[in-house]
Amino acid sequence: MIRIAEAGAALPASAERYTAIREATLALAAPLSPEDCAIQSMPDASPVKWHLAHTTWFFETFILEGRAGYRSFDPTFRVLFNSYYEAVGDKHPRHERGLISRPDLADVRAYRRHVDEAMLRLLESAAPDAELVELGLHHEQQHQELILTDVKDLLSRNPARPAYHPRWPLTPIRAAAPRWIAFEGGLREIGHAGEGFSFDNEIPRHRVWLEPFQLASHPVTHGDFIKFIDDGGYRRPELWLSAGWEAVRLRSWSAPHYWHLRDGQWHTFTLHGEVPVDPHTPVCHVSFYEAEAYARWANARLPTEAEWEVAASTSPLEGNFVESGALHPLAMREDPAPGTLAQAFGDVWEWTRSSYEPYPRFKPAAGAVGEYNGKFMCNQYVLRGGSCATPAGHVRASYRNFFPPDARWQFSGLRLARDA
Repeated sequence: MIRIAEAGAALPASAERYTAIREATLALAAPLSPEDCAIQSMPDASPVKWHLAHTTWFFETFILEGRAGYRSFDPTFRVLFNSYYEAVGDKHPRHERGLISRPDLADVRAYRRHVDEAMLRLLESAAPDAELVELGLHHEQQHQELILTDVKDLLSRNPARPAYHPRWPLTPIRAAAPRWIAFEGGLREIGHAGEGFSFDNEIPRHRVWLEPFQLASHPVTHGDFIKFIDDGGYRRPELWLSAGWEAVRLRSWSAPHYWHLRDGQWHTFTLHGEVPVDPHTPVCHVSFYEAEAYARWANARLPTEAEWEVAASTSPLEGNFVESGALHPLAMREDPAPGTLAQAFGDVWEWTRSSYEPYPRFKPAAGAVGEYNGKFMCNQYVLRGGSCATPAGHVRASYRNFFPPDARWQFSGLRLARDA
């Protein structure tokens, strides 16, 4: 536990929030061994030890460094745990994070305690830059999701197929049948409305013109995707973008990530171990290319991010998030209110057809934190809505996640759209 104050002392709200989020990260790492925390399974993933250190590095580098009385835990960490901030200085190569055997996990935990104690003294006695602290906490929540997605990829490569958490939370049910929901076109506004936190890529709020459109009430399910596979979806080049078909050929894709056939039935690897594919749950671990090919096969398309945001703006910010403990998409048990999207938030991130680009009049923040989002606005696509690994309260209708079109290790799925 983080030492935050003398026994019995009341905590300021900011210190309580800081403590809760930092401890949630440690709780995600608790089921793992030091060996689990040290390994990097692929260049896109990072070791859990690195996630624990990098999120701590953020608070040290951008908030504590240079403050009177603060002593750096270890000056070498400034390079080892810098992710991509060129303005901060040198950094260790991303694809070699798994080679950092020292510091060990115990030293990284000591680093977290050192920084947390300094942060909590600051939060209790002074007024630090509230926007930077909030950015650091949301940054930590992003890495909480990455810990789970990276650990899932890591454990999937072990022939023993070990479980991160052995309890299987799903009970088989028949999901509600999807239907089309119509939305009017016209001049609409999207982007963060100005209340509460948002990342800089969610602003400025601006107007967009939409033609009338329809969205599916539910995300595409595993069962839906099996029909696509059975109809030769991965063998029909006419369904694929050129770059997508190249990925299918070069990487031998024949099903979503983590799937394999055994005794004529599809199985998938989950954070609870290997299980049969439940046909009624939202499909996940598909790339943009697979989502786009499926939509074409279904005589539909992917929504634009503006369509998705307008449609989801009336949905409650509720869903299957990491706090449920499911760590896997769940079937929808009850239909939402008429005209409202089912499972808009949680379960799976939903690919959109929108390239990740700056909004009109977007300006990156000054200094190193300006590198947080803006420098990645090229060759990526937007996903919306959060997943079963996303912390509750971290997402909102205007939240813009983004990944390259071939990324599959995230909890990414899709919802169909069509013109009205």
